[in-house]
Amino acid sequence: MSNAFTRTLGVDLPLIAAPMAGGAGTPALVTEAARAGGLGFLAAGYKTPQALADEIATVAAANVPFGVNLFAPNPLPIDPAAYRRYADLLASDAERHGVTLPGTPVEDDDHWHDKLDVLRAAPVPLISFTFGIPGRDDLAALRATGAMLVQTVTGVDEAKAAAAAGVDALAVQASAAGGHSGTLTPTRPVADTALTDLVAAIRYAVDLPTIAAGGLATAADVAAALRAGADAVAVGTVLLRCDEAGTSAVHRAALADPDRPGTVVTHAFTGRPARALRNEFTERYGELAPYGYPAVHHLTAGLRRAAAAAGDAERVHLWAGTGFRHATAEPAAVILTRLSSLL
Repeated sequence: MSNAFTRTLGVDLPLIAAPMAGGAGTPALVTEAARAGGLGFLAAGYKTPQALADEIATVAAANVPFGVNLFAPNPLPIDPAAYRRYADLLASDAERHGVTLPGTPVEDDDHWHDKLDVLRAAPVPLISFTFGIPGRDDLAALRATGAMLVQTVTGVDEAKAAAAAGVDALAVQASAAGGHSGTLTPTRPVADTALTDLVAAIRYAVDLPTIAAGGLATAADVAAALRAGADAVAVGTVLLRCDEAGTSAVHRAALADPDRPGTVVTHAFTGRPARALRNEFTERYGELAPYGYPAVHHLTAGLRRAAAAAGDAERVHLWAGTGFRHATAEPAAVILTRLSSLL
């Protein structure tokens, strides 16, 4: 099932492997998504500029269509006193894993300008943005590389703002999505709107191609999103256990655990809202954590890495969308083919 948008992307299927920052998304997964007839995204978030450049080179050598997702600067400053209180709350967990927490907030922009330089030096077909809408000069510089520019939005007002900024397409993310919400206003609750309704509302308000994302775990889900007006769909959680994903062992095991309770939207791990499997960390700190990104991310990062290495699923960010029980341990191409079976 092709359409004008997928033909522009040079793919046969309107099916995208979503960017998954933090290690789950790999060049192998991006390449396999393309070989299955769709398209995959490298996640630039949290990587060094050199690591991003290396991954772009790896996928480009496979001669397949792909995209790169960037965390656009949209800082959420943290109150120093709130930071200190949260660090004190985390101290016992950190001590248990032999981790020293940062004494003061770490604020950065995820090497934004250096990553723009990487993309100017090594152009890619598709670039998407999450967390914020880049400034016009940055958008113009990236468009000059020949890339199509895609903005993640979570509501009609954000879609209108993105269109006004001049992007080429929208990634419409529903609250059911796993991992970070792309909301531009992270301290406000994201509306719990069904993805099909959100796509229809945004298509009515803004005349741009749309990629639907959030909670898509079955072939029926994919077909419904396309019927609602999406030009393509992006799936992430359903690929977390696939052979090509870089998902940690502790995360894979939690996704497969039949006794694991459902998901929750929490800002306890990073200071921005993100959907994860419930665990002791989300239950203990969900109501106590301050907002503040990237300071909270940096505060908890060492603890989360140490917990993952120790197999402690109760102190790890187990990002997952509402359809996590459909994640299976098999090749990505098999999963993507199954998801496209009703198209």
